[in-house]
Amino acid sequence: MVHVELTVAAVVARASRYLVVEEAINDQRVINQPAGHVEPGETILEAVIRETREESAWQFVPEGLIGLYYWPHADGRTTLRIALAGYVQEHDPARPLDTPIVATHWLSRQELAQHPSLRSALVLRSIEDYERYPLMSLDRLTHIQDVS
Repeated sequence: MVHVELTVAAVVARASRYLVVEEAINDQRVINQPAGHVEPGETILEAVIRETREESAWQFVPEGLIGLYYWPHADGRTTLRIALAGYVQEHDPARPLDTPIVATHWLSRQELAQHPSLRSALVLRSIEDYERYPLMSLDRLTHIQDVS
């Protein structure tokens, strides 16, 4: 049986640049979107808003679904990443960023494509899909509450 880790990622474009976070992972600095796990009791939208706030100090407003990314890892773990596009408002520069985030940046797609340390191929792939395909409506995301 496959155990899937459900994660979300925020893709935010502004003036041809993308909001990214710089993380210290295994003694290496890597670039990622604001992203993380969906916590128990959270909806997908609540999770992406929370993760973006915790990792970048920006308030994320989701606008559309970019795609779903199924990623079996070499170590046996499997991730299902849900990438959502939106915009940010209400930045709080005094807010401490979650560990292991060390900084936020606004980088162009070209800068990201040339960056030597992306957290995974999903960083650039979700941006490419954002630029290539129309967004799907957030109405396509359904949160079903178990009432049994």
